[in-house]
Formats: sequence, C-alpha cells, structure tokens
Amino acid sequence: MKVTIIGGGGRVGACAAFALQCGGLVSEMQILDANQAMAEGEALDLLHGSAFAGDQRIYAGDYARAADSDIFLITAGLRRKPDESRLDLINRNVALFVQILESIKSAGVGSSAQVFVVSNPVDILTQLAVEKLGLPWNQVYGLGTMLDTARFSSLVADELKLPPAQVKALILGEHGDSMIPIWSSASVNGLPLAGLPECTSSFQNAVFERTKGSGAEVIKRKGGAGWAVGIAIRDVIHSVLLDQHRLLPVSSLVQGAYGIRDVCLSVPSVVGRKGVERHVEIKLWPKELTGLQNSARALQTTRSNVRA
Repeated sequence: MKVTIIGGGGRVGACAAFALQCGGLVSEMQILDANQAMAEGEALDLLHGSAFAGDQRIYAGDYARAADSDIFLITAGLRRKPDESRLDLINRNVALFVQILESIKSAGVGSSAQVFVVSNPVDILTQLAVEKLGLPWNQVYGLGTMLDTARFSSLVADELKLPPAQVKALILGEHGDSMIPIWSSASVNGLPLAGLPECTSSFQNAVFERTKGSGAEVIKRKGGAGWAVGIAIRDVIHSVLLDQHRLLPVSSLVQGAYGIRDVCLSVPSVVGRKGVERHVEIKLWPKELTGLQNSARALQTTRSNVRA
C-alpha cells in the first residue's frame, strides 16, 4: 500500500510517518509538503532508519507522483494567529484545503483511492472533501475523535490506576467543543466502568474536561501534539490495510445513523479495506444521544458559515 502524506514536513505528518514506518505494514510512503526542503529532510531522516525499521520505500515527492496512492493522508494546516477568531482560522484552513483537493484531482486520483483527513477543523474539511472530490462517501473520512478517544481512555486509566490497554471509552461527535463522552459503554477488561465506586459523576466530569482541554494543554507545554495523533493515524490506516473491520470513531458522512443526516462527524464506524464500510448504532443513554445530535447541529451551523 502506498500512502502520500500531504503536510508531511510538519509535526503531525512527520509523527504519522514515523508511526507508520515503525508499524512496518505500509510498503511505500511519499512525503509531500509546501516546504520542499522540509519534506526532503523528513524523508531522508526516515530513510536513514529504514535498515532497522523495514523495507518501505520512503521519499519526498510531488502530486504527479502521488497519482497511484492508495491513501492520501492530509495533515497540512495553519495555526491560529493572535486575536484571530475560530471562524477566521477555519476559513483560512478551508482555503488551503481546497487548494490541496484541487491538486489531488489534477494529479488524477484513482477511483479506489481513499482520502484520510487529519487537518482541522477535521469534520468540516472531511465534508468538503466528500463534496469536491467526487469519490464515494465511504472512501473519504477524517481522524474525527480518534485522538480524543485515545486521550480519554488513557486519562481514565491513569486516574484509576488501571492498565491503559484494558480501558475502552469512546468520544463521539465533533472533534471540538461539542464532543460527547460515551460513559454508557465505557469498560475495563469487559466490565462497565460506571460500576466502579471511584467512577462518580464528579470524576467523570473532571476527566472529560481534561480530555477536552488536552490539545491546549499539550500546545502550552510543548507547542503541539504529535506522538499520540501519529499512533491514532496508524491505527486507522492499519485497519484499512489489514481489512480489520475495526469499530473506530472516525469522521465520515452520516446519512441516517442516530437521526443525523448530511454532516460529517464521528459515530461508531466499521473501518476496513474499502474505508468506512458502515455506521453502527450502539445504544446510547438519552443524554448522550441528545448531545450527539446537538453536536451535529453545531457542525451544520459552522459549515453554513464557511466560505467554500
């Protein structure tokens, strides 16, 4: 499988490339960035480790060489300026993203290719990709709340002194302010987390608030996220490559699940070789369902205010 990482010279793109290299399953990676020297430097650095990490082909390239890619991984994005509104940042990122989509189309993207959006606002940009690329909806998806889910599960485990890999707790909805924690299905080694005496309402609220603020916390301490998002990206791509049919909270075009239609956001999704193969409506608590539907409405409002 060939993966082209657009924005591969940046922190997130480089961490994703490293995670994929260590995973050893992707056979070919092209690093593409507006800063060509940075793309070449990242590709060279990864190449230097290839003797110990696997037999992947890794190189810096361009859109013409990307035409035969199986997955276009888009991580390119702009940072918020001082005193800039969230909507202004969204519109600047949308303008950049539309240029990227036009370049992908001009390169002659294959009919079976998949587009995996990581750039923010990921739900809005995923919907734009669905609208503008002309690919089947299931072949266009975003990272959605994968990173939020990883943070959520890890923080729950850390606070309760439990093994992180045994804690399963989902975040659904928008990758943003209206995200929803799904405590109804949260578990540890198959047992309900809500049944633990330590898992009180105040505990749940505190862990979720820290999860929501985790991105800002990481930015404040080290300038931006990288390693955890790289692992989350790797998990999605491996589910596609190995046709694992894993149930993941990626963002894709929802057309009826949970009473939601015509908006991209994260609901439980089966991810395999064909991309997002279907949405699964696991039973939610009433307040969780209401929150998910409110999240969809918030995204629809944002989309209506975006210039694209």
